[in-house]
Amino acid sequence: MLRTDAVARCGLILLSLWQCIHSVPISVEKAKDTPKQEELDPPMSADTGLHYDRYLREVIEYLEKDPHFKEKLKNANIDDIKQGKLSKELDFVHHNLRTKLDELKRDEMNRLRTLLKAKHDLQEGNSHAVDHQALLKQFEHLNHMNPHTFEVEDLDRLIKSATNDLEHFDKDRHDEFKRYEMMKEHERRERLRNMSEEDRKKEEQHFEEMRKKHADHPKVNHPGSENQLKEVWHEADGLDPEDFDAKTFFKIHDTNGDGFFDESELESLFTKELEKVYNPANEEDDMLAMEEERLRMREHVMNEVDTNKDRLVSLSEFMAATKDDNFQEKEEWETLDQNPLYTEEELREFEQQLANEASDISMKAAELQKQKEELEKKEKELNSQKMELQQRLELL
Repeated sequence: MLRTDAVARCGLILLSLWQCIHSVPISVEKAKDTPKQEELDPPMSADTGLHYDRYLREVIEYLEKDPHFKEKLKNANIDDIKQGKLSKELDFVHHNLRTKLDELKRDEMNRLRTLLKAKHDLQEGNSHAVDHQALLKQFEHLNHMNPHTFEVEDLDRLIKSATNDLEHFDKDRHDEFKRYEMMKEHERRERLRNMSEEDRKKEEQHFEEMRKKHADHPKVNHPGSENQLKEVWHEADGLDPEDFDAKTFFKIHDTNGDGFFDESELESLFTKELEKVYNPANEEDDMLAMEEERLRMREHVMNEVDTNKDRLVSLSEFMAATKDDNFQEKEEWETLDQNPLYTEEELREFEQQLANEASDISMKAAELQKQKEELEKKEKELNSQKMELQQRLELL
């Protein structure tokens, strides 16, 4: 779940963010004192999920092309980043790269202006009060008062926004899945209300059968436990469980070889456990639920193993975890179907919200229909006046 020490973790999250977004370091040999005017590398596959993801990635890629800044980042600590010292290093970045950063910022400003205009027009068109403060939050990752050049304040804002937004990203994913599940249940109940008594009984029976079928699966090992890792070692890596070696396991699954498990590498370790519960070919298995389960597993391991809270698992943290009592956990992992996501009261509130939204849409539709009829009436009147005028002209 969301951890509350976001401020204290700000610096470390940035360091991990840098490694997660650009997991394969640029060779120092490629970074010359006078950087070339070159195009960015093809977009990386990982996605932070932030609305300014592309801008964030491109800024980081260009900054990494400057040897001085890259070295400062490597040696940065939490206090340096919290006090804005890292951002101040932007003053020493080569002129050619600063020019590129200026261009990136101007492009981002143009993108945001287009986005905000569309949102503003949509809200006005729906007769909703325009929330200007909410719209301005779209600009928090840069200094919009200076739309032309990328300065120290822009980098400082980008760092703070990205660390804060990523901290809340998992919570937003949980909330989104919860709404998805409530919508599914709402629609199911609506279908039942519109059925005959006989059909309703059949549907409820089928629903219960699917629920039991989904719950009938092999034991799911606790993520990060010895049994879970040995299963990956045996089934995915093709190695003898009796020969399990934690250090070798880490090196095998540290796919980019940077000495850390990032969140993506961790989540890939849970595939075998998830396949016990979810099969895309089965009617009873929801693949969106599988991804929510994967997220829960990753959060659980991070909470237990990531002792310095930098959103990465180092080899030393991993080895220490294998010596902890939790590593011997034998209890089965409780899957989503064993942990209700919402209460009946929350579902009622959600359904009331849907009803209110439907009422608003209905009122808007009625208003638009009325406006349409008035326009058609005016059009007929104008046509009638036009015909009358033409007839008078013909008589002259």
